[in-house]
Amino acid sequence: MSDPTPVIDDLREESEALDRLVGELTEGEWALDTPAVGWTVAHQIAHLAWTDRGALLAMTDPDAFSREVKKAFAASDTFVDEGAREGAAKPPAELLADWRSGREALDRTLCAADTGTRFPWYGPPMSAASMATGRLMETWAHGQDIADTLGVIRPPTDRLRHVVRIGVRARNYAFAVHGLAAPAEEFRVEILAPSGELWAYGPEDAPQRVTGPALDFCLLVTRRAHRADLAVRAEGRDADRWLDIAQAFAGPSGAGRPPKGAGA
Repeated sequence: MSDPTPVIDDLREESEALDRLVGELTEGEWALDTPAVGWTVAHQIAHLAWTDRGALLAMTDPDAFSREVKKAFAASDTFVDEGAREGAAKPPAELLADWRSGREALDRTLCAADTGTRFPWYGPPMSAASMATGRLMETWAHGQDIADTLGVIRPPTDRLRHVVRIGVRARNYAFAVHGLAAPAEEFRVEILAPSGELWAYGPEDAPQRVTGPALDFCLLVTRRAHRADLAVRAEGRDADRWLDIAQAFAGPSGAGRPPKGAGA
């Protein structure tokens, strides 16, 4: 069983970094449109607050969470947007307070969770470490939407290792989402961390290979940038196909982002 403490600590730091980015925004800035069509900065934070509450409910009241899952499947095309819309309608100060209190409650619950316990989720049940990893991935990705909106360049950190790991582990899921059979053989994935460390996955001698910097790989698997604009490279037909469809999150892949200069 993996110790969830490192990823819980990293989730806390990632959330605090995003809090510093939005904590002093004006009402007009909260209403700015982000690259996610139909979502403002407020929608992005509302979604994080909504999902944090869902994670907390899953860990503290599984029966109530199962009822929420049924609602989600009954309105699969609108459930997420409705949650973001409801939160975004609140005054920014109230929304910010809700997000802070919710993530603090989730942090306490994650820290207190038994490492052997698995909690229900919209997909397979998850451990506390997996729950925290998913929350970190979403916090970073939605934070990227906000940073892009505000024109802020966020220095990458080694907290990205959690996003990289999800992206690598979700390889077969990405193929399945697109109705494709997953390759039988493992890929070699070599990702250069912001610190200069090499994060490597898969057999060293695998003919199918993916390489690149951590930031670019994370932008790719969260679909926050187009492959054409990133320094992620593939060797082998299957690896090349994966880079076109890779995603680190559950559900439909979405339209993704157009390459820079598209339509110019």
